[in-house]
Amino acid sequence: MNLDPKVPSGPLAEKWSKTKFDYKLVNPSNKRKYSVIMVGSGLAGAGGAASLAELGYYVKCFCYQDSPRRAHSIAAQGGINAAKNYHNDGDSVWRLFYDTVKGGDFRAREANVYRLAEVSNSIIDQCAALGVPFAREYGGLLDNRSFGGAQVSRTFYARGQTGQQLLLGAYQALERQIGRGQVQMFTRHEMQELIVVDGRARGIVVRDMVTGAVETHLADAVCLATGGYGNVYFLSTYAKGCNGTAIWRAYKKGAGFANPCFTQIHPTCIPVTGEHQSKLTLMSESLRNDGRIWVPKKQGDTRAPGDVPEDERDYYLERKYPSYGNLAPRDISSRAAKQVCDEGRGVGATGLGVYLDFAESIGRLGEDTIREKYGNLFEMYERITAEDPYTVPMRIFPATHYTMGGLWVDYNLQSSIPGLFVLGEANFSDHGANRLGASALMQGLADGYFVIPYTMGDYLARTKQAPLAADHPDVRAAEAAVAGRTQRLLGIKGKRTVTSFHRALGRIMWEHCGMARNAADLKAGLAKIPPLREEFWRNVTVPGSGDEINQSLEMAGRVADFLELGELIIRDALERDESCGCHFREEHQTPDGEALRDDQRFTHVAVWEYQGDAATPVRHQEALTYENIQLATRSYK
Repeated sequence: MNLDPKVPSGPLAEKWSKTKFDYKLVNPSNKRKYSVIMVGSGLAGAGGAASLAELGYYVKCFCYQDSPRRAHSIAAQGGINAAKNYHNDGDSVWRLFYDTVKGGDFRAREANVYRLAEVSNSIIDQCAALGVPFAREYGGLLDNRSFGGAQVSRTFYARGQTGQQLLLGAYQALERQIGRGQVQMFTRHEMQELIVVDGRARGIVVRDMVTGAVETHLADAVCLATGGYGNVYFLSTYAKGCNGTAIWRAYKKGAGFANPCFTQIHPTCIPVTGEHQSKLTLMSESLRNDGRIWVPKKQGDTRAPGDVPEDERDYYLERKYPSYGNLAPRDISSRAAKQVCDEGRGVGATGLGVYLDFAESIGRLGEDTIREKYGNLFEMYERITAEDPYTVPMRIFPATHYTMGGLWVDYNLQSSIPGLFVLGEANFSDHGANRLGASALMQGLADGYFVIPYTMGDYLARTKQAPLAADHPDVRAAEAAVAGRTQRLLGIKGKRTVTSFHRALGRIMWEHCGMARNAADLKAGLAKIPPLREEFWRNVTVPGSGDEINQSLEMAGRVADFLELGELIIRDALERDESCGCHFREEHQTPDGEALRDDQRFTHVAVWEYQGDAATPVRHQEALTYENIQLATRSYK
């Protein structure tokens, strides 16, 4: 497997500018001759499709929702980072770059992260020009707030609806290109297979989720912008439809899968309440600006929060991390919450919760100010829990939220399959072992608006490809694979539901490969998945047919992939015998319980290559070199 990262030479601050000049260009009149497939219509997908179409390429864009507006990017709440330094508090491109590498526990590629920080300011300008209603200060300037892992205010926001507003901006740009005829939009279509011809990605096979028809679409290049795979854990903050099928199909066609075990646990979610739940709800990290996190000092203290005196409360993040307090990074904050709950000091009926208390901020700033900043989040919390967070503290607990792992890509966002580009959360590139809050939207829009328009042009200009006929043997083989998989699922006629298998897998993943991991648990989890997968293919029930709307069939295909992907996640976690970021191995921690990296053995990207369903995948390495930042023990104290 060729893992050349194609990082440009020269000073870090000049790499992107130099590379853009070195890229080959496509003549404007020739761009009309090229077609590109974009799978996904979130911020990365919609932004990329709109930008490529604006340049003149013909784009086919696919999403499984009934509208691009329903992409999961809409669920992001708190904000988007950029190094504008509007508060004059010491921010800069370099500081954003450093905070991102440090936040990822020094497991990200320097050049990619610097480019992300470099283009962040242009993202804000682009989105403001598209009409995104960012919050503004009294004088009219765009406002900022703080987020975890940073000591400056660099997060632009639109109350608790930042993802929705950014997506509407990208959606309008996309709709403009649809109206011009440059983008052909396919809603309610789900990718089932990647078509690779002569070693290059040339198309996809999709299923029309309304009619059941299987369609083939060919192009000169394919982009995947399909988000993360965190739903492998069953209970997560992802929308239920989010899945890993597109990138898993690409993995099975030869694309390297990088760092699959890097799965982020978000500290600020509404706690699990019972078996009836099918997903969890996120409370934005922005709430940690004004909310203070605490638990009772005494074990088993079941008093109402208002009855616990101030001197009997443990504001544990402020105590342990005085420099960052409640804005410690997500992985650290999540493990700290788990620790106090494991000590028997958790709150709520299950004991798996901590308080997020706004009483001090409301007393200092007034309820109107808090309502203006977070009103929709408070309303959402009250609707779900029937508790008024203006008068009683919120209860929160960590939950699966984001995946830093994904398909391996080089500096150009191209996977190990030529012609297959991967954008946003679907790739691994920018966050290392932990994503800082408000950086997901930044990466998605950077990849879509400012990176792929350049790198795609260079690829197309350098690649000469013959027209591809629909009856090519590789195309027919991909179509046959889809038909065979569908018929196999429909033909099992078992007695156990798809959801029961998914729930069982999620329990294995959470218990054996969750916030804290160790070799014994990982080996036990690795042993439990193959029997569950075997039973799935023997005893799952998938009613209906493939020639109609069939949500059971859709879910069965996704869970079948999760049952394979879950095993790869645990295998990767077992091989990475160190603690770093979200990947906390209990065998490797400092005396005060912090993650202990092994830079001698693991300063690299782990990239897995598929060898067949019955074979163990091969683990490759891309070495990470730090020429501009000195490796150091991550500290937020």
